Amino acid sequence: MLVLADGEGILIDAIGDKQTIFDGMDIHLGIGGKWTEDVVGTNGIGTALWTGEPVFVHAAEHFCAGIKSWTCAGAPIRDPFDGKIIGVVDLSGHPDIFRPHNIALVTAAAREIERALADSQNEERMRLLEAFISSTRNYRSSDGLMIVDRHGRAVYSNNVPLKDKKRFGDTVRQDGRNCRLPELSSSGFLDSVATSLPRDMQSCNVCPLELDGDVRGVALVFPKIESRAVSVGNVTAPQRLQTDRSLIIGESEALLSAIDVACRVGETEDVTSLLIEGETGVGKELFARLIHARSQKSASNPFIALNCGAITKELFGSELFGHTAGAFTGASREGKAGVFELANGGVLSLDEIGEMPIDIQPFLLRVLEERVVHRLGDSRPRPVDVRLVASTNRDLKREVDAGRFRRDLFYRISTVSIHVPPLRERGADSVLLIEHFNRKIAAKKNGFPLHFSNEALDALLAYHWPGNVRELRNLVERLHILLNRGFVDLGDLPPEIVMRHPASAHEGSTSDGAPGSASPVLSFEDAERQAIQNALIAEHGNLSRVALRLGVSRPTLYRKLEKFGIRRGFI
Repeated sequence: MLVLADGEGILIDAIGDKQTIFDGMDIHLGIGGKWTEDVVGTNGIGTALWTGEPVFVHAAEHFCAGIKSWTCAGAPIRDPFDGKIIGVVDLSGHPDIFRPHNIALVTAAAREIERALADSQNEERMRLLEAFISSTRNYRSSDGLMIVDRHGRAVYSNNVPLKDKKRFGDTVRQDGRNCRLPELSSSGFLDSVATSLPRDMQSCNVCPLELDGDVRGVALVFPKIESRAVSVGNVTAPQRLQTDRSLIIGESEALLSAIDVACRVGETEDVTSLLIEGETGVGKELFARLIHARSQKSASNPFIALNCGAITKELFGSELFGHTAGAFTGASREGKAGVFELANGGVLSLDEIGEMPIDIQPFLLRVLEERVVHRLGDSRPRPVDVRLVASTNRDLKREVDAGRFRRDLFYRISTVSIHVPPLRERGADSVLLIEHFNRKIAAKKNGFPLHFSNEALDALLAYHWPGNVRELRNLVERLHILLNRGFVDLGDLPPEIVMRHPASAHEGSTSDGAPGSASPVLSFEDAERQAIQNALIAEHGNLSRVALRLGVSRPTLYRKLEKFGIRRGFI
């Protein structure tokens, strides 16, 4: 029989004589069996994996007594991309098949598999390059470019500075072989790519590359920048923690403070459960994904999200803990794993946990305390290692006082609480978000970004945003769909936004308070310049306090000072 095993020594396919395959089942030489040396000792599969060389193991040379009546020859299969062993092809049977050339046979089979893999990888590489050329606009030959496939492999690189390559561990070429980025999951592919980048490289543009309707890779474009330090006069902007631009957009102090807490929680393994609080639409799940990405232990493991508000009371237990076959009417015939098992080793995000029925909450508390789950209808405990990130738009303390949420569960999940600020408390972040969604939606439609008038931006900045970031994103998408021209004016915005336009506050009043004449309305840029100058005067030129007063980061303030030609010495 000829068998194929993966890099973990687990058999994934077998062909050959039916009687031999049947006999192999007696020694677990069948699909699903594990044949590493630490499990069964010396054997053709496990020893080939261990040594990285073709091996022949005959009869009594096997370690285990039960397999001494077999002969096997195994050869490792290497990934043509980086030379990593990814499997073994093995010829096994009773001792009468012993022939010296058996090892040459499996070696030839392994080389043929490697050639087929190399052809497939080269074809995929060419198709990704063609997808980049056909779909990406505004790429300059001076920009750095790295194309990554869905397995995290850097299949192409150009103009990426050596110092940036080394941050990946000499990724693109190392000892004459290709290497790969940190392992990426197939779920949330773009998020995984972006959060796998070193912090000081996360300002690059991440462009999805689609093949046959699926995202099969990304292009990382590193715009050429003459100097990474931004200077204003004699002041040099210090490097500060850069947030992942593909996940969370914003530079306000309130947001950066929440991000800082999330990053620190993600980087420690001591906190196994935490609570994210915030209004609907602020992006609580993005913070859960950020925590998952920052975790050294779980970043490459599952991220499972479950919305508690979208599950009926009857199905809560099954969704959380799973069930056995026939555990209840309508149960799956094969049984089903719950989200705790699916998230084992990674992060489980329970959104809107305040919607969880109170009679289910004791069982959740027990799982968090004991780290084991019991499927419905099954008494067997199943250990789980899961970091729980709960999120809610409710005031859980008030829910506890009202008896709708268990006090002991609240204190268990709120060891660390992160408050995600609403958009109205994030200052000029709305402008950054408008620009982000504007470009993202334009790229998706193969079009051009919209241009907003100063009046339109004034109105958007003054709006309360009850739906937060989700409402803003939907508005930008609607403008892309409805407008036939590439310009957005005040009249193109919804009435509820226009009503809060700053000009309306001055209608019917004069500068001295008398009705009948309107005070002058500054343009968006003039108002921004005046606000910065006023803050500089009020804070006596202290840029840290100016940035805090304006609700922006120091790097953003430096860029604005340079843009408007403002020096601290003007005061």
